[in-house]
Amino acid sequence: MEQAFIIMQIGNPDLDRVCAEAIVPALKACGFDPKRVDKHNEGGLLKSEIIRFIEGSDIIVADLTNERPNCYLEVGYAMGVDKFRNLILTARDDHNQGSAKYQPGSAKVHFDLIGYDVLFWDAANLLAFRGELEKRVKRRLSIIGRTGGVAASAWDKDWLDRHRSASRAGLSKVGLMGLTEIRHVLSPPKPNVTPSELLQAARQAEIHTFGWPIGVVLDTDQRPRPVSDGILAEIPAPDSFDYWSLRRNGDFYLLQSLFEDRYRPGCILYDTRIIRVTEALLHCARLYTRLGVPTTSVVHFALFHAGLKGRVLSKNVQGVGIARKSIEDGIETQTQFALAKVESNLPELVKELVAPLLELFDFFKLRDQEYSRLVDGFVAESSRS
Repeated sequence: MEQAFIIMQIGNPDLDRVCAEAIVPALKACGFDPKRVDKHNEGGLLKSEIIRFIEGSDIIVADLTNERPNCYLEVGYAMGVDKFRNLILTARDDHNQGSAKYQPGSAKVHFDLIGYDVLFWDAANLLAFRGELEKRVKRRLSIIGRTGGVAASAWDKDWLDRHRSASRAGLSKVGLMGLTEIRHVLSPPKPNVTPSELLQAARQAEIHTFGWPIGVVLDTDQRPRPVSDGILAEIPAPDSFDYWSLRRNGDFYLLQSLFEDRYRPGCILYDTRIIRVTEALLHCARLYTRLGVPTTSVVHFALFHAGLKGRVLSKNVQGVGIARKSIEDGIETQTQFALAKVESNLPELVKELVAPLLELFDFFKLRDQEYSRLVDGFVAESSRS
């Protein structure tokens, strides 16, 4: 059954009744499985769950009653990822400034959405609201069609497979197994940038704080080269390997050997992993800022580690071991965020990406304060360098 998502104020008994007696039955009558984040959260971070619900739903019903900021934020996100055609706006009838029930100074539908077609409802006649909502959903589906509840993938599989094959062949040639793969792409609209502009942005995005920077730009024979769809760099060394590609549309792919294989073989250093992911997110933000991407643009970000099996979790201090091993060889984590969130939510984003990796090592978990300490320390150091 296809999925629909309900955006509305949570924890309000009157609105819970509207949802249960009108919105949910109308969506079910149209063949949808209605989801609401407080009732269908699968244990992930709330922001990521909401993003997945929005991107994976054919119909999104957003009730604007009581002017809740989170509801307006989620509506804005849906618009930003080109889901406005899937969106149906509703509100209680006393929020309609053209209605006799509206009282000046009271809650209303904000000016930036009042120009759209809002379905207003009367709490005393929810049966009529249910019937009208069902009609609107069916009319909308007759225009936009159904996708089966599956959001279009943000990733270009052919492009990824090509670079994965080339980068892993290069890693194998230098005799290394452990790797980090970082990739990120933008939701439409995407830029269209020349290779020369990509090279300049990549050079300005480097962060020279922790060893070899992510997306390093050299001026040797291993410098980035122009290719048909962007630029590409491959940097083999006796004990390390880097490979990265940046497309004209901003898609970025990097495979990098693990820092630990050079300095602490057989280990995974949890502080190093946190610092590396912090750098990767900052590099992403710097890169897109220098490409002129608006801070409201949505970024799809993925992190993959491989070669983990049998490694011992440790810290980047000689002699510090935690005696926890992984029996799993690899793990991928993904998230989506507005570009501006790298600045405002950096520790939370880092934790979201790194925590599942650390948990592979016999359920190891770090306190939020430790994530913040390591992230803030790296940011402070990078701002000085």
